[in-house]
Amino acid sequence: MSFGLEHLEKMQSGLECFNKQHYWECHEELEHVWLEDRQDPTRNVYWAVIQVAASMIHYRDGKIIGASGMMNKSREKFKRVRDLHIITPLLLEKLEWEKFEALVNAIPLNPVDLVPFAPMYEFRFRNYQLGKSA
Repeated sequence: MSFGLEHLEKMQSGLECFNKQHYWECHEELEHVWLEDRQDPTRNVYWAVIQVAASMIHYRDGKIIGASGMMNKSREKFKRVRDLHIITPLLLEKLEWEKFEALVNAIPLNPVDLVPFAPMYEFRFRNYQLGKSA
C-alpha cells in the first residue's frame, strides 16, 4: 500500500504537534496510528516521523547520544518507505518528504555536537492539512 489521503488524515494531529515543537505529543499521537496500522507498510512513514520527533526531544535536552541514536533509527524507516514504494505525490507534496529526508541525511551518523540537528529542529510541515497546498 502507498501513502494516501487516509494516512494523511490519520497523521493530522501528530503533524500539528510536530509543527508546534510538541515532540512528545507528536510521538504519542502518531504512535496510536502506528499501532493501529500494524499490517500496513505505510506505518513506516508514521514511524519515521515518530523517531525524528523523539530525536528532537533529545536534541532539545542537549543529549547527543539519544538525538543521534533516534535519528539513525529513522534513516532505516526512510529507506523502507523508498524500498516498499510507499512514496506518492501526496507524500512528497503534503509532507515535503524529500526535504524532510534530506534534513535527516544531513546529520552525520556520528555527530560530534548537536549543531547539525538545528535545521531539523526548525523544520515545519507546511502543506500537511487536507485540502490545503502551498
